[in-house]
Parts: sequence; structure tokens; C-alpha cells
Amino acid sequence: MVADGVDRRSFLKTMGSAGLSTAFPAAAFGASPFSGAVVEEKAEPAQDAAVRPAYSVRFSVAGMSHDHIYGMVDAMIRGGGVLVSVYAAEPERGAAFLKRYPQAKAAQTEDEILNDPSIQLVLSSAVPNTRAPLGVRVMRHGKDYLSDKPGVTTLEQVAEVRKAIEETKRTFAIMYSERLEVKAAVKAGELVQAGAIGKVIQTINIAPHQIFQKSGDAGGGSGRPDWFWDPEKYGGILCDIGSHQVDQFLFYTGSTKAEVVASQVANVRHKDHPRFQDFGDMMLRGNAGFGYVRLDWFTPQGLGTWGDGRLFILGTDGYIELRKYVDVTRSKSGNHLFVVDNKEARYIDCNNLTLPFGPQFIADVVNRTHVAQDQTQCLLAAELVIRAQQGATHATIEG
Repeated sequence: MVADGVDRRSFLKTMGSAGLSTAFPAAAFGASPFSGAVVEEKAEPAQDAAVRPAYSVRFSVAGMSHDHIYGMVDAMIRGGGVLVSVYAAEPERGAAFLKRYPQAKAAQTEDEILNDPSIQLVLSSAVPNTRAPLGVRVMRHGKDYLSDKPGVTTLEQVAEVRKAIEETKRTFAIMYSERLEVKAAVKAGELVQAGAIGKVIQTINIAPHQIFQKSGDAGGGSGRPDWFWDPEKYGGILCDIGSHQVDQFLFYTGSTKAEVVASQVANVRHKDHPRFQDFGDMMLRGNAGFGYVRLDWFTPQGLGTWGDGRLFILGTDGYIELRKYVDVTRSKSGNHLFVVDNKEARYIDCNNLTLPFGPQFIADVVNRTHVAQDQTQCLLAAELVIRAQQGATHATIEG
């Protein structure tokens, strides 16, 4: 104990770190007296990772207003897809695409793709509010459809898509890549389904994004087009990037019904684009769990990537945290998974995992199944973010 009248700072300086460690118990500094070492693991690829795709599907691209199309195409090729042709309304984007995929033929019109009977699947990352109408046309031409997110931007479009699915029996899929194409998210799904943390109670998604990026396929490498700033075209922040997060909420909680409890949006810093929304959040309640989502366009340049996306999955017997794209100051790579249960704390490096979506989706096209993505869940996520967007409070903060 420090004697009366002795300066506390001088005492601490005199003692030093070695003296303090013996003078006080660990609990005095917030350390757990019974904490153990974290178990570190590397997730291994599936046993069939090196096996050639079981099926082959001819597919084309119709519209590529967002660079997400590259990840979508790569996933299909990994799964056994054969890229046949591409239609691009923006010539410069079409030229860049053909340079990357010289095996594709340049189509002169969208109809050239729709009327080609050899094409089984069409992909698109066209301007968001045009994706659903295109998908309906694709299905009515007897083909399946994979859209970039958001796949729909209005409730009227949701109804039209559901009607076309019922009448044509074709597939309308949406590439929710933050779950389907992130290895740590795939591993989290395996753990949840195995009961590793008991019953999932809640998901919390923190999804920061960066508007101006130096390069990459995330969408900012070539600058942001005019439609990016118009909520009628991109759907609004909750509908656009929030669709990823609501897909995860439904998937990890296993909810088949859900409602939006509260939602809000704001334009904090981009007053030169007064209709743009750079912040938004929403609270959801499903029949099997709860969800909270925060979205923003404020990733600082110092991070070194487009966003520090994080997911927390709370269960009755533990929790999982994902650092999807970076582990700040520790690793520039992503796919970090942390799981804590009643026995131990584990860190799992998921970078060696095999992504299953491409092969599963190609197999679905051939077998008329929905293994890669549940059709009902896909459209429920789309509907929920539209309802969140429509019901959102438009908030203003001072300063």
C-alpha cells in the first residue's frame, strides 16, 4: 500500500513494471486469473476441393454497371460454368471485361443473349433498379438468373419476380457475396449448423464501406458513376449494402419470417449529393432470432482496404466473431474467425477454405435444386431491406 503523502506517480515509476507485477494481483489490472491460451487453427479445404466440377453450364453476362460482375463470373467458372458472351451498355466496361475474359463473345444487344437457346444462365450487375426487370425477362426466356445485390429495389419488383418464378419455374438468385464468397462466413455457417455455439440468438453486422478506392473488384476502382448517388437507382443504403447483412441475419438465425423493428438513414458528409445516404442502421426481429445492422460510407484511407466488415453471432452457448477483410494492425489478409464456447477460445484462419457457392449453383441450374441459395430466403432478405428503406427515419445530425 502507498504511504500517505507519497506521490502516486513517483511510486509507480519507482516500482516499474516488474515490481508492479508482483506487488498486485492480475485481477487489479483487469486480467483474468484463470485465462488460458487461445487455440489457433487453420481451416483446411474440403476433401473434394481438387475434384473437377461435376457439371457444365453455358452462361452469359447482360449488363455490368458494377465491378462485382467479376467476382460473380469467377464463381461460375470455378463451378464449371462456360462463359459464352457479354453485353455491356457501357463500352469502356465491356472492353475491360473482354480483356479479362477473352473467351467471351461481344453481344451487340441484350436480346442477342436472351434469344440464344444455348444459354442456360444469365448474370448481371446492371444499374440496380433495372436488375429485377431484366431477371424477369431472363426467366421468361427459359433461363436462370444471378443478379448482383441489390437484386430488387421496390416491393412491386419483388411481386413481379415471385410471380415470374411461379410461372416459369426458373431461378432468380442474388449474389450476397459477403456470405457466399467470404470463406470465414462459410466456416461460420458450418459451425452454427453443427451447434458449436448453441442456438443463435442474434447477429450484429458492422458494414463500413469506402467510396473512393484505388483498385479492385469491389466497385470503386474505376470511380463512382452518376447512378451511385441516386437512391431511386441504387435503392438507398439499407436496400443496397444492407441486403448483404439481412441475408446473413436470416441465414445464421434460421429465421423464415421477420420484420423490421426500426430503421434510419442519414447524409452526414456528402452534401454535394443531397439525396445520397452515407449512414444507416436497422433492427430486425425474426421468428428464430434478432438482428442489428450498421452501414456507412466512412472507411478511412488508412485502413488499406475498402471496409473492416465484422459479424458477431451470439448463441446460447458461445459466440462467433468474424473479421472478414482485415485484422487491424495485425494482418492485411481477411477471413479471421474467433469462436468462444464453454470450453475454450479459438482462432481459426479460414483462408485455405474452398468456396462452395459456384459448384453448388451450377449444380442447381442443372438439377433444378436450391442448394447454393434458398430461393425463398433470398427474396425475403430483398423484401426486408426494401421495407426497412421505405420505413426509415431520415435523420439529421448537427456539426
